[in-house]
Amino acid sequence: MNQETIIKGFAQLGKLMRALGNNQEWTDFSVGVTEQEFESLQITINKQFSYNGWFVKENVKNSLLSLGNELTEERLSNWAKSYAYSNNPKKVAVIMAGNIPLVGFHDFLSALISGHHVVAKLSSDDATLLPKLAEHLVEFTPDLKSRITFSQGRIGAVDAVIATGSNNSLKYFEQYFGKYPHIFRKNRTSLAVIDGSESKEQLYELGKDIFQYFGLGCRNVSHLMIPKSYDLNLFFEGIVEHGDVVNNNKYGNNYDYNKAVYLMNKAELLDNNFVLLRESNDLFSPLSMIHYQRYADQQQVDQYLSEHEEALQVIVGNSYTPFGKAQAPALNDYADGVDTMQWLSSL
Repeated sequence: MNQETIIKGFAQLGKLMRALGNNQEWTDFSVGVTEQEFESLQITINKQFSYNGWFVKENVKNSLLSLGNELTEERLSNWAKSYAYSNNPKKVAVIMAGNIPLVGFHDFLSALISGHHVVAKLSSDDATLLPKLAEHLVEFTPDLKSRITFSQGRIGAVDAVIATGSNNSLKYFEQYFGKYPHIFRKNRTSLAVIDGSESKEQLYELGKDIFQYFGLGCRNVSHLMIPKSYDLNLFFEGIVEHGDVVNNNKYGNNYDYNKAVYLMNKAELLDNNFVLLRESNDLFSPLSMIHYQRYADQQQVDQYLSEHEEALQVIVGNSYTPFGKAQAPALNDYADGVDTMQWLSSL
C-alpha cells in the first residue's frame, strides 16, 4: 500500500478525534462514522476514568484534540515527505507507557506512516482507547488491518523496538530488547523559565503546562527558574484558576501526603492549597509539588539547562516553547530529541 493512502486514513481519523475532543455532537457522516459509532466512542471516553482514576474526561479529550489537530492531510504530508517510505516493512514493537491518555500514539502513527507494521504493547493503564480508534482507522484504510497488532502480553517476534518507561524499566528494556534496533526512553521532565515580564494570562497558560494530566507527563513543567527578585505571589495569582486539580482523589492524596512528609521534616514550603512550592535545584519534583530556584542572570539559566539537557523534555518560557504549548507537540517535535521517523526510515 502507498503512503498517500495511509495519510488519508489518519487525516480522517484526525477529523474524528477533533470532533470528539471539541465536544461536538454527531451531525453527519463527514466525521467518518455513524451516529451510533460516534456515541460508542463517547462512551469509551467516559469509561476511561473507571479504568484509570487519572484519566478524567477533560484530559482524555485534551489528548484527542491535541493529537487530532496535527492529523490533517496537509500536515501529515509535509511531515512525511522528508523521510523515505519503506518498501520492506518491518515489525516494530511499540511498548507504551500509560501515564497520560494516548501517550504512545505518535510512535504508533510514525511506524505506520513510514511503511512498517506496528505491534503495540499496551499499558494496562491505557488499554482501550487506542484500539477503539484503530478500529475506525482500519475502516478508513482497510489495508492497515494486517499491519496493526495490539497486545497486553508477550509481543512475539519483532524486528525493532520503541519502548517508553521509567529509569527502572530501562534495565528491563535493555535485557529483553537490547539485541534489536531500538529507541529506549526513560524519565524526563520539563522546566519553565520566568523572566518577570509575564502577564497574568501567560501565567495561567503556564498553569496548563503544570497541571494538565495532573502533572504526570514528561512534558509537564515540574521546575521553575525565576529571577532573584521575583515575587512568587504573581505566579500564585496566575495559576489560581487551576485549583480544581486538587479535587481529584489521586492528586489530592499526593498533595496531602507530600505536604505532611515535608512539614514533618521541617522543610520550608510555599502552599496555595493545591500545589506546593519548594526551593531546590533538583530538576525532578514529586507530584503536586514544584521545585523552584532563583537565578542571577541568563548565563546561570543556560548553564543549568546545559547540565540537565539529557533529562529535559520541554523548556517553556518567553524565549522558549510558548506558555501553554508544552502539551501540544507538533508532528516533528520528537520525544527525547530523537527523530523517530529518521530511525524508522533506516530500518
